Amino acid sequence: SSKIRNVEVQSADGVAVLEDCIGFSLAKTISKVEERLKKGVLPDCQDDDIFPRVGNEMGAEAQIRFLKAKLRVIQEDLANIVFECRKKDDENQNLGTRLKDTEEENSRLQRTISLQQSQIEKYKMLSQEANKKTEGLQQEVTALEKVLQ
Repeated sequence: SSKIRNVEVQSADGVAVLEDCIGFSLAKTISKVEERLKKGVLPDCQDDDIFPRVGNEMGAEAQIRFLKAKLRVIQEDLANIVFECRKKDDENQNLGTRLKDTEEENSRLQRTISLQQSQIEKYKMLSQEANKKTEGLQQEVTALEKVLQ
């Protein structure tokens, strides 16, 4: 039976954080971004598509809310992907176990077939010997009948 592990998701300031990302501090990252925005230091990547065209007209707080929302969606997608990967890993493990069991069963059946084939050969030889003996006895019966007549 397959046990599917659930992805544990915690909430930090309204943002989903995967337990697998323990070394990553979302709060520190957000604080750094907020500090840069307060200082007026914006990233050099003005041509990226993180913000929609109206994003350039947004204030810093709105941009942070937008980025948090976008981060939450991406983390939910990541959680779903991690869940699906774990589910596929479990399925692969189960299929691997089934394959191993099937190969063992196949090996066992091959040994049984080999044993049965050797028994068939043995019984064929016994049958041929019995047929020869029967023919010899039939000839002897025929000869004795002629003698009796």
